[in-house]
Amino acid sequence: MKQAFADYKFFFIAIALLWVKTYIVYKTAFELPMDNKIQELILFINPISSVILFLGITLYFKGKAHRRMIIAVSAIMSFVMYANMVFYRFFNDFITIPVLFQTSNMGDLGNSVFELIQPTDVLVFVDILILAYFMRRADYRPARASRKQITLTYAAAIVFFIVNVGIAETERPQLLTRTFDREMLIKNIGSYNYHIYDSIIQSKAKAQRAFADGSEITDIENYTRANYKEPNPEMFGKAKGKNVFVISVESTQNFVINESVNGKEITPFMNDLIKDSYYFPNFYHQTGQGKTSDSEFLLDNSLYPLPSGAVFFTHSQNQYNATPEILKEQGYYSSVQHANNKSFWNRDIMYDNFGYDRYYSLKDFEVTPENSIGWGLKDKDFFKQSIPHLKEMQAMNKPFYTKYITLTNHFPFTLEEEDEMIPEWTSNDGTVNRYFTTVRYTDEALKEFFADVKAAGLYEDSIFIMYGDHYGISENHNDAMGQFLGKEITPFESTQLQKVPLIIHMPGEKGKQMDTVGGQIDLKPTILHLLGIDTKGDIQLGSDLFSKDREDFAVLRDNSYITKDNVFTDGKCYDKATGKPVEGEENACEPYAERAKTELDMSDRIIYGDLLRFYDKDKAKQN
Repeated sequence: MKQAFADYKFFFIAIALLWVKTYIVYKTAFELPMDNKIQELILFINPISSVILFLGITLYFKGKAHRRMIIAVSAIMSFVMYANMVFYRFFNDFITIPVLFQTSNMGDLGNSVFELIQPTDVLVFVDILILAYFMRRADYRPARASRKQITLTYAAAIVFFIVNVGIAETERPQLLTRTFDREMLIKNIGSYNYHIYDSIIQSKAKAQRAFADGSEITDIENYTRANYKEPNPEMFGKAKGKNVFVISVESTQNFVINESVNGKEITPFMNDLIKDSYYFPNFYHQTGQGKTSDSEFLLDNSLYPLPSGAVFFTHSQNQYNATPEILKEQGYYSSVQHANNKSFWNRDIMYDNFGYDRYYSLKDFEVTPENSIGWGLKDKDFFKQSIPHLKEMQAMNKPFYTKYITLTNHFPFTLEEEDEMIPEWTSNDGTVNRYFTTVRYTDEALKEFFADVKAAGLYEDSIFIMYGDHYGISENHNDAMGQFLGKEITPFESTQLQKVPLIIHMPGEKGKQMDTVGGQIDLKPTILHLLGIDTKGDIQLGSDLFSKDREDFAVLRDNSYITKDNVFTDGKCYDKATGKPVEGEENACEPYAERAKTELDMSDRIIYGDLLRFYDKDKAKQN
């Protein structure tokens, strides 16, 4: 054994460096709260099994090849860790296999990626350069390891993994069933093991479609039929035959509504519009890793996004029963307007699958350096240039459904000085400071758009649905958010910050605040019922927000859920009135736990199994 250490000393040094480096990254780059010393021990030991496993590959090589393989494996593992670091800085989440292969998006990320990269990041790779230097100086060229040595190496990796999981299971029983909780898995089995586990889960998901059959759709039909909520007769068909404008307001959270910075309103136009609209202050985004594309999926399908990756990428060839397809049967023309590359987030393929008639993408707008910033065309120019497209649709003499996706209020929230309508806030967090200025800009762009729509003669015969697509400020900025809101951002408050505005404006209708708890999954049935289209028999997991029978209930993709009086998140039930955990074994959240799990699992089964290909909607309507 002593001789093996001498012969392969740089192999063992590489293991030690990668192990320690990974632990340091855990502690400095991620927010992984530790409740006790056992959890800290688990975090410290969890990289070792996968580090030995992957570096063990180098033992099959000898001489220079062995040395090169040590550098290659160390570099690859370091890059995976670094990719997680950068991803976490904005999304407060960890990369999954589907996200890792969404490389077609990288060319469009622009300033967002550069904003996340820091000069000190080079330290993540310094140990590899030092290791390479000393291996070369020492002329490190060991012989190929024996079969016994390789077997012992892999046996050690397995033993470390079993010990790791054994200790972790005592702290968190049924750990490996919590695929939705990536933070919990990283804390307990480690980032590298998590990626192995994730790849297994993804392979299993792929297999689900191959083995799915029509019998599975029956249970889902029964569930959705049993949970169908009758529409409010006063609202059903209220907007029948009208044009529908759906505006996805990028990264806009509800806390900015009716709020000010330095005495200046952040959203003056939306604040005024709310007075003449149906406004839902308890409306939550329910997106996962797909962010804006997930919100679109929720909007058009009333199904939850996936726990890993983006449905737009992983299941774009599935069969769906989306809103545009349903509206086409009612004589509607449908379109999307978004000044971005048509393939970004695989939208060109997914929109066609949903039944959209036209996608007005980047090529349909005039984008110049003068009228663009950050992610592309400024919102004011975007809305202004969309008016001719609206007139094209108007000339068809049929009602239209058109979806707008704004861009300017997107991380890193940059804006030219000439476009700033309020000054940046003055905390120590530049991201949060800039956020208020870009929200204000988008609000002004919406005001100008409404004026243009009126001038085009389209206002009176239309309805407008405006909603925030996902959060803009992640948990990584809790200190600044706590300062702005004047309170500590606890898990309860963090969940409450997932509220996004929903404004349904129907010209001529009086404004009304609707306090029901809901989410993006409820948009499809709400819109269709307003248009007088019956959704009974449809496969949908949301319910009409205007229904008198609906429950106050919303499930988030991280398994949190919200009811009228409580919030369940981070494994605890909170009282909304106090923001404090509810004491006792039995609490008000318990009755909803099974429903939350059932709905997420059912939606996943539909997507992974492509079950809607077995769904006969005509037969379902008859039943």
